[in-house]
Amino acid sequence: MKVKIHTLFQYLLETTDAAPEAIVGFSLSGSPTLGDYLDDLDPDLSLDWNNRDFRGLPELRENVLAQAGLTGLCTSADVLITAGAAEANYLVIMQLLQPGDEIVIETPGWPQAEVLAKAIGAKVVKVARSEADDWRLPLDAVAAAVSDKTRMIFLSNPNNPTGDLLGADDLAELVRCADRVGAWLLVDEVYAGLEWGAPRAPSVAGHYARGISTGSVSKALGLQGLRTGWLICPDPELIMDAVILRENSSEIMNIMGETIAEIALRPDRYRAAIDKARREGAANLAQMNEWVAEQAMLSWVAPKAGLIGLGRLPAGIDSDAFAKRVLADPYRTFLLPGSAYDQPGHIRLGVGGGAGVNLRKGLDRVAQALAEW
Repeated sequence: MKVKIHTLFQYLLETTDAAPEAIVGFSLSGSPTLGDYLDDLDPDLSLDWNNRDFRGLPELRENVLAQAGLTGLCTSADVLITAGAAEANYLVIMQLLQPGDEIVIETPGWPQAEVLAKAIGAKVVKVARSEADDWRLPLDAVAAAVSDKTRMIFLSNPNNPTGDLLGADDLAELVRCADRVGAWLLVDEVYAGLEWGAPRAPSVAGHYARGISTGSVSKALGLQGLRTGWLICPDPELIMDAVILRENSSEIMNIMGETIAEIALRPDRYRAAIDKARREGAANLAQMNEWVAEQAMLSWVAPKAGLIGLGRLPAGIDSDAFAKRVLADPYRTFLLPGSAYDQPGHIRLGVGGGAGVNLRKGLDRVAQALAEW
């Protein structure tokens, strides 16, 4: 079956050439430059593939385990380097799901799993997070949604797009739900490391035989352009299945992405980069909370982790129409409508991007647009 476009990507395609003057809702940390890595790059590096392992540079895979807190729980053989977390999710879902299988997903949530599952012919079972309950995942509803036909549970933690955070006890309960029927538990962790008031949650790959953790250097480290991510799973057959599918698509990782990601994830550099991302994100989050509190026509549940959350629009304002108006003159500000996450009464607010996104200017213009609606 044909893979159909989801609303989020459709909106991004339609607005690529808009050239906004500000962004409200930026979803990744401020991006480093190539110059930040030149001192650690070998000018004689071959631009062939890594010539060492189809799974990715061994030292990069060790660094991936370290940042995920999985050293000693998983081995480098459990890690496959991929073209971002998106490819990691794709490889897993396309190899594990078959027509007629059921996949339990959260809503709002990252839409990729639903798009791929529908293309495969699997049945999508949705568990709704409630704004009235601060977007918490109702674990009892997940348990009720899991059946003997459930092949996979797919979640993001921290949640994309609400910023809710599942803790160790929550994940243990999800493991029990999955294990009861022998289902796979796939957790997308692209925002892990950016927790605002709680410790980082455990990576499920270290705590469940059918647990799969995916992540990347894109969000927390701002290295989206490297297209470097990973999947971690203790099941060797799943890893090999993913290698086989990738051989028939992207085939291998790019050596520059692998090499720079390996440098970025070296423990000392990673800690410094995460500390910087936390400081900048926390400062922007404080600014966002103050701004939202000043808006009589807007509210939100502040994210517990990650760089994005959903702001509720006043009744009667359609998020698509509002986003397109704000993007046009005189506001020239980009934000993502909540319809991208099946939440049409909301807009995505974000605190990433550093100074380059002109957040303060964007917030002022969104406030003006709300007032003039």
